Amino acid sequence: MTILAIESSCDETAIALLEENGGVIEIKQNLLTSQVAMHAQYGGVVPEVAAREHVDIIFPMLKASGISRDGEGIDVIAVTAGPGLVPALRVGVELAKVLAWLWNKPLVAVNHLEGHIYSVWGGETKPTFPALCLLVSGGHTELILMKDHGQYELIGMTRDDAAGEAFDKVAKLLGLPYPGGPEISKAAEQGNPNAINFPRPMLNSGDFDFSFSGLKTAVRNEISSALPLSKGELEGVRVADIAASFQQAVIDTLVTKTMKAIAHTGAKSLILSGGVSANKSLRFTLESTLSKQFPEVSFFAPNLSLTGDNAVMIALAGIHRFKAGETVDPLTLVANPNMRLA
Repeated sequence: MTILAIESSCDETAIALLEENGGVIEIKQNLLTSQVAMHAQYGGVVPEVAAREHVDIIFPMLKASGISRDGEGIDVIAVTAGPGLVPALRVGVELAKVLAWLWNKPLVAVNHLEGHIYSVWGGETKPTFPALCLLVSGGHTELILMKDHGQYELIGMTRDDAAGEAFDKVAKLLGLPYPGGPEISKAAEQGNPNAINFPRPMLNSGDFDFSFSGLKTAVRNEISSALPLSKGELEGVRVADIAASFQQAVIDTLVTKTMKAIAHTGAKSLILSGGVSANKSLRFTLESTLSKQFPEVSFFAPNLSLTGDNAVMIALAGIHRFKAGETVDPLTLVANPNMRLA
């Protein structure tokens, strides 16, 4: 089976071609164009600008993929239907609808979050159910129990800022470029993670929810108190220490809550996914803590190239949706910016 996947939920335009045969996955094409440099001047993604860029680039990318104009060789089409920025989502959804109708191919609507979870399904070893997923990105921080393919239970989520959003906001406070996550991690490498004792929010809340707004406020207060009187900027050493201490507070919170969730759910696998899963310190701490506390639980994290938004993960999720017979009518599918997974 050959599947064409399209992703345009935010500021990455992505097209992928995957071939699946007896459970063996081969990535034939993995094309991605990022708008990060364009949106950096605004300090964040502007939905209408993102949509216009998707329109400009998505057809040249489709041509570059080498797909025949009549869709020959394509068995199924998968597209991100939500959640995301609705102007951006619509570009990919409408393209997928047109292709499915013209080529008379089955169409699968994929939840973007499900795509992030399935980003670890491309390897030879697959997670065992029940699997707990810690999904951390700019818009989401959630603990999701995956009981089987397509069966999800949301057991914890952020009550305010997502972890990735907090990284971006703290980076802005520190005067670091957008996007903030990689910049915080880079600065943290030169800092002392124990320099400042930032709060670890909701560790003893009795549930599996997160909150990062208070931590962000603590960072703002620390920056205000640390600013020299003569100039309104921090010295490099201080920036590094604040970045490292903030990052450590986020990691400690995510890891502690995740370990409690594993104990509660009896999960056999742990999946780390989403854009923030590219953070090396988070990966190392989560995997090492898991091996000590739950050595029988397997750890999965996507290849670094699949941590951000991409179409390969949409294809991987689409394969399972298609095999379950979950196709949609291309004449009635609409982009859903609030699409829920569980």
